[in-house]
Amino acid sequence: MGASGYSSELEEQIGQWRTYLRRRRSIRPVDVEELEDHLRDQIATLSGAGLADDEAFFVAVKRMGDLDALSREFAREYSGRLWKQLVVSGEEANAGRRKRTEPAVAILLALTAALAIKVPELLGLRTLEAHPEFYARNLSLFVFPILTGYFVWKRGLEGAIRYVYVLPFAGAIVFANAYPLGRESSTLLLTVLHLPIALWLTVGIAYAGGRWASGDGRMDFVRFSGELFIYYVLFALGGGVLTLFTVRIFDSIGMDAEWLAEGWLIPCGAMGACVIGAWLVEAKQSVIENMAPVLTRVFTPLFAAVLAVFIATMVLTGSVIDVRRDILIAFDLLLVLVLGLLLYAVSARDPEAAPNGFDTLQLVLVVSALAVDVVALAAIGARISEFGFSANKVAALGENLILLVNLGWSAWLYSGFVRGRRSFSALERWQTAYLPVYAVWAAIVVVAFPPLFEFS
Repeated sequence: MGASGYSSELEEQIGQWRTYLRRRRSIRPVDVEELEDHLRDQIATLSGAGLADDEAFFVAVKRMGDLDALSREFAREYSGRLWKQLVVSGEEANAGRRKRTEPAVAILLALTAALAIKVPELLGLRTLEAHPEFYARNLSLFVFPILTGYFVWKRGLEGAIRYVYVLPFAGAIVFANAYPLGRESSTLLLTVLHLPIALWLTVGIAYAGGRWASGDGRMDFVRFSGELFIYYVLFALGGGVLTLFTVRIFDSIGMDAEWLAEGWLIPCGAMGACVIGAWLVEAKQSVIENMAPVLTRVFTPLFAAVLAVFIATMVLTGSVIDVRRDILIAFDLLLVLVLGLLLYAVSARDPEAAPNGFDTLQLVLVVSALAVDVVALAAIGARISEFGFSANKVAALGENLILLVNLGWSAWLYSGFVRGRRSFSALERWQTAYLPVYAVWAAIVVVAFPPLFEFS
């Protein structure tokens, strides 16, 4: 406590206010002292009424704004910081304890995820070799609930809200396993591809920790997803080297270690790496954030060139897209990668900066992807009219329509920004607001398509 009886944090805040007044206009020190005395009187009155020091300072500055224009400007400029202090100060002790124990918690949860994928085999229920379709259906369910639990713990979510996250995973377990889907079933493949997309929204809501309704919270999750992907690829490369090294060194002494690599290192490492990657993204954001924008700038022109050459070749040769299942999946993955580049470019960009050459290149990429999507939709429509509906074609039709809306409106907003007619924040808001659409469609495919197409 200072000599005045106030905490050092409150004295620092008063000092910031005093310095702000002296910096912004030339007034006599006695005038500043008089205003400060009045501020302290207000704080004392509010503290006596039961407000905490930070709360009393915030309200007192707001009241001072009615008497002094500079106090009003200070309150406007610092209000976000002050509110953050009010929200965070009450949680600092718990946050500090969580930060100290976070590495141990992350490692424990990673081990849990690594062992979870072996539980069916250890219990004698399912083996990876005999039942690959079971593991394919449930792959995300071995790790996403654990990852969600990590964020629930890290964000300090309490009360009934902690148990709400159980519902999506409980439903996913039912719909992923209750339907009689054979190994060659199209709807099995659709479930495998779409279930992780639907459940990733649940992870995102937990990650946002109560800020999902705001654009900033959703954009933070976009950044996290991109950064986690980078870490995961690095882990996969390192894990591949480790696996190869393990097999080779044991082979040199005449022992077969492939069972260890295929049965333990690869599946357990894939699950545990997801949790460790999430922890590292949270702990090392300042390092990885420098990497992701660079990768975005490298791959944006490459993808733009590939799509432009593809469109030109298709026009010059008169070729049309062959609508096979693998081709549809490849095209959708390509468009999703383009959308990912757009999302991460948006998340890493300063929204107040003026349009530049990279924005024009990004617009070219979006327009090229939009053109490819239109061609793909035309090919899918022709295929449906000729051979009728199937699960694969309807799923591809829905996904390409969703991408068409996203890419089309993104191109319109981006072109307006490049021409100086719109703010960049409009594109930001559109991208973050549209994210749940993908998860909802993925959930529809998982829940409705198998019975709708008779589990074929």
